[in-house]
Amino acid sequence: MVSNFAQVMKSWNILAAAGLWSAAALPGHAMGSAATTEWADTTVTLGEVGVTAIKSTTAANVTAASATTVGSAQVERLNITAIKGVSDIAPNFYIPDYGSRMTSSVYVRGLGARIDQPVVGLNVDNVPYLNKDNFDFDMTDVERIEVLRGPQSTLYGRNTMGGQVNVFTLSPMKVQGLRARVGYGSGNTLRAALAGYGKLNDRLGMSLSGSYMHTDGLFRNDYNGKNCDVENQGSLRWKTVWKPSATLSIENTASGNLLRQGGYPYASVETGRIAYNDTCFYRRTSLNDGLTVEWRPGAVTLSSITSVQYINDNMTLDQDFSPQDVFTLTQRKHEWTFTQDFVAKGRAGEHYSWLAGLFGFYRSTDMKAPVTMQKDGIAQITSKIPLPSKWNGDSFVLHSDFDIPVKGAALYHQGSWVSDRWTFTFGARLDVEHTAMTYNLRTVTGLSVTMPPMGGRPSMTVSRDVNIDEQGRMSKTYMEFLPKLAVTYALGDDSRSNVYASVSKGYKSGGYNTQMFSDILTQMLMNQLMPSNAKPGADATTETLDPEEVSNYRPEKSWNYEVGTHLDMMDGSLTVDGSLFLIRCRDQQLTVFPDEGTGRRMTNAGRTRSMGVEIASRWLTPVEGLSVNAAWGYTDARFRSYRSGGVDYRGKVIPYAPQHTLFAAADYVWPINRGALKSVTFNANCRGVGRIMWDDENTVEQPFYALAGGSVAMDFGRFNISLWGENLTDTQYNTFYFVSMKHGFLQSGKPRTAGVTVRMTL
Repeated sequence: MVSNFAQVMKSWNILAAAGLWSAAALPGHAMGSAATTEWADTTVTLGEVGVTAIKSTTAANVTAASATTVGSAQVERLNITAIKGVSDIAPNFYIPDYGSRMTSSVYVRGLGARIDQPVVGLNVDNVPYLNKDNFDFDMTDVERIEVLRGPQSTLYGRNTMGGQVNVFTLSPMKVQGLRARVGYGSGNTLRAALAGYGKLNDRLGMSLSGSYMHTDGLFRNDYNGKNCDVENQGSLRWKTVWKPSATLSIENTASGNLLRQGGYPYASVETGRIAYNDTCFYRRTSLNDGLTVEWRPGAVTLSSITSVQYINDNMTLDQDFSPQDVFTLTQRKHEWTFTQDFVAKGRAGEHYSWLAGLFGFYRSTDMKAPVTMQKDGIAQITSKIPLPSKWNGDSFVLHSDFDIPVKGAALYHQGSWVSDRWTFTFGARLDVEHTAMTYNLRTVTGLSVTMPPMGGRPSMTVSRDVNIDEQGRMSKTYMEFLPKLAVTYALGDDSRSNVYASVSKGYKSGGYNTQMFSDILTQMLMNQLMPSNAKPGADATTETLDPEEVSNYRPEKSWNYEVGTHLDMMDGSLTVDGSLFLIRCRDQQLTVFPDEGTGRRMTNAGRTRSMGVEIASRWLTPVEGLSVNAAWGYTDARFRSYRSGGVDYRGKVIPYAPQHTLFAAADYVWPINRGALKSVTFNANCRGVGRIMWDDENTVEQPFYALAGGSVAMDFGRFNISLWGENLTDTQYNTFYFVSMKHGFLQSGKPRTAGVTVRMTL
């Protein structure tokens, strides 16, 4: 069934690729107001979005910031199911799709990191998601997605030095009835969702939605002949909106997500094949509840945002990603997070608007990360012992347990003064954070060593047992002052066109990386084994890694300088927005793989510099029904002061962050209004990314590549049928590269995929 479906879709892809682009040039047809409304929903713009009500002090396109908004119609046309789907649509905003849904690495303007602290914050219905392991989930009934670029630290705080993503779902006070969606695509991928929205009365509305996703995957493990990226996911969301009075609004959203995934289709660079013998998977259960209360007693608006979040996940890897039995890693985590944000805003006279807030959070993480050494890994260890040795058993476990509490508080203020065509904005935030880590390293194992004859003594076999139980605790406190200054000048009386300049400080938290502790424990093990087994006179004891030195990494700090413009022309039918930026960063956090060992180390580069340009435009063309969106970002991000292993990387391009991002889309709505068929909408789009350097030395790279996509949607009023395709030209490209134990690995990007989606409203 899957094979036949794929052949049909390949044929449709070739026809659709030509048809979609040619449709953009078709002569115009009469369009009603409905089509015009849909255009507004799909607009891609730069500038702060005024509907982000709780943390906004000015109207749309006034604040000196870069932003992209993707509306619900564009989400459907581009088949966006998670925030990774917004990658490239916003200039210089890139989320590579690799590994599993745990690996939500985000890169913005040359900033980003693969593990630990994110460079971009995520809010869903105003609730902050503090752990990036929980960023990647299937979204249903999205009203809009906002991507704010550049430091958002004044209003959103820690880990938003690259930007902020805000996701808003549909409200039962705006939408009523049943909504259903079912889709099928390549890889035997099935997606289904059902939601009910209703008002109990004029002041109370509720919605309940559920979704399910299954895929057989697209990448095969040649070792066992099975697909390694099989996935099943389900979610529920219950949303309540209550407005007991004209001045009080209460909204609560409770959601849960269950994920069971294979993933990690990493191919050896040497063989070009995915071939590993042990299981790789990622499993996650998450629960979230967010309560937002907004009260408008008069000139001041008071808001409270309270959230509770829980994550229970398990990542298990064949860490050597080879057919050999070297070692496996399991990382099991239980995490609770509590956040509270109090916000007050208002106006003082005709010219000044202000916003102030108090934010606090507490996150408690209980993690167990055992590494199981197997026979081939044990053979590598025993090869370092200069005497014939035999390990007791074919495997042993290096246990690493962690308790990591993090807590913080912040006080912030932002104000805007409007004088004629000038708007002056200033903000400040004081952020205090305390992080600690308690660790317990354990292992029980042993070996037998054959000692050579010595001084008339015959050879003999000596047993050496190892029982390590090491505990420790470390903690750090960070304090950051985060200022922001900006000025905007309106080019017209209506303020829809303006120029701006801004300077702001960004901050990404420091912390402790747990993934080096297996190497620390391995060195403790070798130090207990080697002295009595070494040759006479040899000092084989190795230097033990210091836990705090190799696990601790400092906060990352940056200053962002930006000038830009928002231009509204031709009576609003054409908008052109652009910005130039310069970022100077200190202690940029980088992930390093040791030449030997099982862990990954987070380290701080000395100084880096990133500069670039962003351009986005929207054109409602003279051809009725045809609209065009385009966005391009360029970043030149380089090390200014960074030495590692005796190598000076000054002037080298920062790895993993793309130099270019490109997005272009044309939408054509063809009204039919014959029988049940109301209209047909054609979409053609292209996404481009590259060049990407994969290592600090800049010796391995992914050249620029472009992916063509498109869709054809038929609207029958109550239901809609959409045929879609992605990577229609089946372009070959890579999304990830790394070196582990001196071997290189790559993950290929997804091949050509296609599918059909049916949506219904009742």
